[in-house]
Amino acid sequence: MFATHKYNVLALLLASCMITACQQKNPKGNPPVTITPSTHSAPDIPLQIGLDKSPMDMSYYPVDYPKLKMTKHVTGPLIARVIYSRPQKGGRIIFGDVLKYGSPWRLGANEATEIEFFKDVSILKKNVPKGRYVLYAIPYEDKWTVVLNNDLFTWGLKIDSTLDAYKVSIPIAKTNYPFEVFTMEFEKANKGMKLVMEWDSVRAILPIEY
Repeated sequence: MFATHKYNVLALLLASCMITACQQKNPKGNPPVTITPSTHSAPDIPLQIGLDKSPMDMSYYPVDYPKLKMTKHVTGPLIARVIYSRPQKGGRIIFGDVLKYGSPWRLGANEATEIEFFKDVSILKKNVPKGRYVLYAIPYEDKWTVVLNNDLFTWGLKIDSTLDAYKVSIPIAKTNYPFEVFTMEFEKANKGMKLVMEWDSVRAILPIEY
């Protein structure tokens, strides 16, 4: 019985020494830190906080001009560039509902859409000097009125129409399927190029000669 008590005392002393040694095993003398596993799961936080639903995009003519220039495959000078934001359809009826017929539309979202010509061009027999312009439209059921404006660096809904420089009307066509995201792209044409604009089930083409 005495031997059993002796062994119990030795065991308690050994355990005490081990605890003390563990507590003193800190080279900087800082108090030990106890980490308790959390029982709470991480909150569901979107990976792309604040991502604009209408991202900015840019189209060139010649198509992909910066890539061609970088790879030294450019065969002609830069003619035009358009900078715009790309709103989404999101299950909505765009023309006649979200965009009222007869009301100005910024041809995109957010800041005003801008087009820049790097040489003089002609749009439906209207001579347009090289330079930078705001580009917006007034949609109707059967056509768009497309406007080049000098009110640069402005928010898309605050364009000053008194600074309109050129105004043309172009027909629209119905597409075979709806475009979810508004798109503006330059394409080669028989005479010069064309700016193709597509959203929902509508396509409009602006011819540009140079």
